[in-house]
Amino acid sequence: MTSEQVTTSATATASLEAPPGSGRERVFGLIQRHGAAAVLVLLVAVGSLTFDRFPTGENLGNITITSSFLAMVALGMTFVIITGGIDLSVGSVFALGGVLAAYGVRWGSLAALLLPLVVCGAIGLLQGLLIAKVRLAPFIVTLAGLLGARGLLLSISDEGSTTYLIPHDSVLARIGQGEFLGLGYPVYLTLVFFLMGAVLLQRTGFGQSVYAIGGAEDAAALMGVPVARTKATVYAMSGVLAGLAGALNAARLSSGVTILGTGMELDAIAAVVIGGTLLTGGAGSMSGTVAGVLLLGVIQNLINQIGDLSSSYQQVVSGAFLAVVVVVQTYLSRVQRLQ
Repeated sequence: MTSEQVTTSATATASLEAPPGSGRERVFGLIQRHGAAAVLVLLVAVGSLTFDRFPTGENLGNITITSSFLAMVALGMTFVIITGGIDLSVGSVFALGGVLAAYGVRWGSLAALLLPLVVCGAIGLLQGLLIAKVRLAPFIVTLAGLLGARGLLLSISDEGSTTYLIPHDSVLARIGQGEFLGLGYPVYLTLVFFLMGAVLLQRTGFGQSVYAIGGAEDAAALMGVPVARTKATVYAMSGVLAGLAGALNAARLSSGVTILGTGMELDAIAAVVIGGTLLTGGAGSMSGTVAGVLLLGVIQNLINQIGDLSSSYQQVVSGAFLAVVVVVQTYLSRVQRLQ
């Protein structure tokens, strides 16, 4: 992409992200981009005042470590959704990454990390090529990827009857189970990847191409944006991050559990959309996704604090919250277009 094309793409993206001129539009824009963070702060305050165990360091540490794996998956999903796509395969790829890590640890911790990254990245890249080059629908392609990854997982684990273990004294296990200042190592790794993702999305030509494709793919192609290459790359990134999250989760559990990841793709999509990323593409941020992931984690934790409610209520609350967010986003986008 030439410097002139990057400038044009950046200008178009800035128009999507910049606060509108009128006070009303500015308020609507802030709600869309930072509403999840505001609700998160409110829920944390309410939970701290209502439940004695909620604001403890141990409980908050549990929220962050359990949310870190979903956050890593949601990071890749953010790039995909900003382009106007969807990736339904991440839950199965997450589980596959864990099984591959546990399976590969027999050759050392490095192999245990590289194996899921290579295989899961290849699955994501293949899906991206089918979507970008063959122009198949992302929903259908990634649904096939969901089934294919789950089938490969079952094949490796003898239809789920074999559970591969990760030795507690291995480097991989120490990465998954180690802590620093009360937070697990996976939390710090997730933060690093989110910072890298934010820089990539906001400060590079690739990020501007992602925004431009989601805003108007045909116009982006006319501007010279490498549409096919960019779309294939974001799906490959989604596969790599889902596989890495699965490997880290397996390291924390010391085993490649085959039944994990079911429905995780829906949680990742919910977190991204709740964080302000439009399902139609063209707008979104890493900070919003972080807020969305933590918001879901806090909701689940608060429900668990109530003794007479089961954790299944978290799915009900998350679904209702997502429906409200989508309705509000649709309304805000419509009002902003009419101004």
